[in-house]
Amino acid sequence: MDVDVPRNKLVVITGPSGSGKSSLAFDTLYAEGQRRYVESLSAYARQFLGVQNKPDVDDISGLSPAISIEQKGVSHNPRSIVGTVTEVYDYLRLFFGRIGVPHCPSCGKPVVRYSLDEIVDILFRNFSDQRIEILSPLVRGKKGEFRNLFTQTREKGFLRVRVDGTVLWLEEEITLDKNRRHTIEVVVDRLRVQEDRRGRIAEAVENALTLSGGYVLAVPEEGEEKLLTENFTCPSCDISLPEIEPRLFSFNTPYGACPDCSGLGSHQFFSEELSVDPERSVPEGAILPWKKKHYMLAKLEKFALKNEWDLTPPFRKLPEEIRSFILHGSDERIPMPFFRDRSEEKKTYMGRYEGLLPWLEARWRETASEALM
Repeated sequence: MDVDVPRNKLVVITGPSGSGKSSLAFDTLYAEGQRRYVESLSAYARQFLGVQNKPDVDDISGLSPAISIEQKGVSHNPRSIVGTVTEVYDYLRLFFGRIGVPHCPSCGKPVVRYSLDEIVDILFRNFSDQRIEILSPLVRGKKGEFRNLFTQTREKGFLRVRVDGTVLWLEEEITLDKNRRHTIEVVVDRLRVQEDRRGRIAEAVENALTLSGGYVLAVPEEGEEKLLTENFTCPSCDISLPEIEPRLFSFNTPYGACPDCSGLGSHQFFSEELSVDPERSVPEGAILPWKKKHYMLAKLEKFALKNEWDLTPPFRKLPEEIRSFILHGSDERIPMPFFRDRSEEKKTYMGRYEGLLPWLEARWRETASEALM
């Protein structure tokens, strides 16, 4: 009898008792996969593991190294998976933590940090015998006049800055449009990349890194500029990432666990259907968790008054914009009275309406009641 078992698929072997399910899975496929794996090891290692007998088959081709998990020994802990039971997960965490390359979640570019010596070596590889400017990026795409920045930079002994691609002298008055976005880089040094100037180049790079908080920009006379950093930060998006280490790849630690499910794979959330009565209006008590004099209802009424919303129709007949606002809130802020302030002087603050569902989530996270444990 010939059997073709597909690779990289979930294959289930079924049949009545005694039909040979275990013989095929364990005594044939697993035994041969394990035997071939052990035979590939050194003679020293084989004496500790032992070599299994060849199963009673003519030939097995395309068989990968096999893992067998005893059915009765599997833990019912929700944090136990195939990777943890077989202990492969520990090797995977170490593997990704040591050779993995982080990528920016915004632009997708690799995020790589360099030491001072590595940056100097990169400059020599890319700009050998070329004249370059070593710049320190201070401002990237921000609005303002930056007069204090120019003054402080001049007091530190620097002579030139590059503003929006143009090199200017700090001794001269620099006036910028405060309503436009600007990019400002300090010219730390100008020199030719030659071996006898390696020390000067390293000093200039170190000054640029210190001044900008970890960035240096090399600008050749001809060719593409090169922005390098000693931080785990995307040079394009300025998004910082933590240093990669094995614990970041473990769902059983707070460092690597998903913040929503805490590494368990399931997420509890409040249901809209159980929180709102669609047949009632907001004044009639459509929002079930809030009583008529609840302070969140008072906030909602303030926003409805400002936006000229009519809350008297049944909840299901309200426009989608209003229903979404009631359930999920917004970041908009308007003057709000202090609801618990009983003094004669009416005090206000800039308040926001966080929404019914986020409000319930926050109360659930903060509670110590045993009823929700």
